[in-house]
Amino acid sequence: MAKVNPDFAKQLTGIESAGNLNYCYQCSACVQECPAALRFSEFNPREIVLSTLLGVADELTGKNSVIWQCATCYNCYERCPQGTRPIEVVTALKNLAFQLGNAPEQISALRESVITSGTITALSDSMKKRREQLGVPKISLPEEGSLKKILGG
Repeated sequence: MAKVNPDFAKQLTGIESAGNLNYCYQCSACVQECPAALRFSEFNPREIVLSTLLGVADELTGKNSVIWQCATCYNCYERCPQGTRPIEVVTALKNLAFQLGNAPEQISALRESVITSGTITALSDSMKKRREQLGVPKISLPEEGSLKKILGG
């Protein structure tokens, strides 16, 4: 059973500008063209906003949360007649889940790669060679520790 936290919506909007969260009247406009909702039956931006309003945070920021299924397409943002901005609610939940250590392993590894190398993939010798063949400039790595400082790592 999820623990109810009545101040969760306030806490969440402090992390990210979650729009007019309290204005959501559960019309489901955000669900209609959501690729994640079409693909995953358990993902529903309307229910995520409702759960946030009700203060059911544990489920949304816990391990294996449905929030990681979001495609970040901004369809919900564009469709919401109330300006609730469900994508920003999901992003805030992802940030909170990450702070709690509940991000999927792949997300944590991706973040670490960006912090250490400035890229989302390791630059293999073949990639460097291909870039040279195409006349693409060499990638300059960031000053050590600079990205960690910026990203708060």
